Amino acid sequence: MKNVLTILILCLMTLTANATDKEKIQTINLSVTEKGFVPNKMSVKPGTHVILKVIRKTDSTCATEIKISEKKIKKDLPINKEVTVDIGVLEKGKIRFACAMDMISGFLIVE
Repeated sequence: MKNVLTILILCLMTLTANATDKEKIQTINLSVTEKGFVPNKMSVKPGTHVILKVIRKTDSTCATEIKISEKKIKKDLPINKEVTVDIGVLEKGKIRFACAMDMISGFLIVE
């Protein structure tokens, strides 16, 4: 019985490892400058796990936070400090990101 249980555990571990290996992860560097989010449009392929690395380089805009309403994400953007925003796996469509006041925005285009 112990052997069967051991084999089952090993099979589950292998399946989990294979699923993780197949997941595509794309890290996107995003800056907040006087021009807003730079770049403000980026393309990713469906099924991609997206992680944003955001750094605010200016105090002259209202973009002191980033929000992604569709994913229920809201993060503070301290000046000159990189903030990691894990968006998760994206399906086909557009994902909008914006400042907290919704005045400065950009898109992830998933196609």
